[in-house]
Amino acid sequence: MAEIHEECGVFGVYSTQSADLAGLAYYGLYALQHRGQESCGIVVNDDGVFSSHRDLGTVNDVFSREVLGRFPKGTMAIGHVRYGTTGGNNRENCQPIVVNHQKGKLALAHNGNLSNAYELRSALELGGAIFHSTSDTEIIAYIITQQRLKTASIEVAVSRAMNELDGAFSLVIMSAAKMIAARDPHGFRPLCYGITPEGVHVVASESCALAAVGAKFQRDLLPGEILTFDETGVHTDRIHCGTVERRACIFEYIYFARPDSVIDGVSVHAARKNAGRLLAKRHSVDADLVVGVPDSGLDAAIGYAEESGIPFGLGFIKNKYIGRTFISPGQGQRVDQVKIKLSPIRDAVQGKRIVLIDDSIVRGTTSGQIVGLLREAGAREIHMRISSPPFRNPCYYGTDIDSRDHLIACHHTVEEIASIIGADSLGYLALEDLTEMIGSADYCHACFSGQYPTAIPICTAKDRFEGKLSQREGKQK
Repeated sequence: MAEIHEECGVFGVYSTQSADLAGLAYYGLYALQHRGQESCGIVVNDDGVFSSHRDLGTVNDVFSREVLGRFPKGTMAIGHVRYGTTGGNNRENCQPIVVNHQKGKLALAHNGNLSNAYELRSALELGGAIFHSTSDTEIIAYIITQQRLKTASIEVAVSRAMNELDGAFSLVIMSAAKMIAARDPHGFRPLCYGITPEGVHVVASESCALAAVGAKFQRDLLPGEILTFDETGVHTDRIHCGTVERRACIFEYIYFARPDSVIDGVSVHAARKNAGRLLAKRHSVDADLVVGVPDSGLDAAIGYAEESGIPFGLGFIKNKYIGRTFISPGQGQRVDQVKIKLSPIRDAVQGKRIVLIDDSIVRGTTSGQIVGLLREAGAREIHMRISSPPFRNPCYYGTDIDSRDHLIACHHTVEEIASIIGADSLGYLALEDLTEMIGSADYCHACFSGQYPTAIPICTAKDRFEGKLSQREGKQK
């Protein structure tokens, strides 16, 4: 139950026959809802005519049966769910975006953050570009359409645009005749594709969305790969592959992704259980019960219990009607939001020594509230274990941590943090344990180590569109 959020999820479908692809996209986005609940959208391509609907809210809120019924059948559709790490939560930042240009139309959905967004936007504005939103997605669309005017095909335009983009971007793009999926050369954010029994090609941020629409997983896109879907089949362009080191976001495995997803050949569920086992080896304690904070702490708690021999049990009931974000009550209503989301099971924890497993501590506020809930329910001891290393650095690749100012681990020792949140003891996963957790060293751990795989932006996500430069505390490594 971390206090961080990932930017979004993308989904796309391509069919050689006209079909109800809006409905397919709806179910795909539903499976990706955990990646963003602020806004969502779908664009359907019916013989070159784009029909679009996007709005603030969850998939269920935005796409009623009436709204879905307005979409025509088509041969392509792309969709998007968003949590905004840059820009405000408003309709202008909803995706997918649709762009008109001299050679036709383009629809685009994007997951990630560009680390050179400020420089790109400034250069485009000097060239006369007018932006209608504060998202990186519009920057990408501008660059692709610029290249499209100089090239013979949309896929070549995307490839040339990738030469200018730095940072994290998993893209699903739709032109009048083609659907294109592209993943940045580092492979920060996941992207995979599958095929339904009817032969419909499906692209999604996570494999769980393929399963939701009955598509058989084919493979993950390689970092830097561009896949083009058209009437002649599926075509791959790997010119950008291998140009830089693979650096998938480690937090996809720790928190962002759904446990039933497999990313780059690694089961998210298995990775989280591994994290729990490693925690038990490194931070053992005498206790009566292992409790995971729903939902992303549960798998690690199972791993901790299996390794330690301490029984695993449910210590909390989570309100299943609340997602990772929800509308906060007004300032006049003094409601504890954590109590709305979680309720401790008193009979399970009263009088017990509890090992409490969660995925991260960012500011410490939520962790303190959760520990407090267990205290109120009568827990005798609470030993908190975190299935990630301490957060000490901003992320520029799609996580809404843009400053060290509010990161508790930057200002306090582990012992001090334990005291602040009210735990009897506290233990983190070690940085060196991450490789064993997923069985690979090809991941980005900059939020823990400060070792960034790309150039550090010259301004923060908060500042970038206000034109205010800020000094970076770290150096590129």
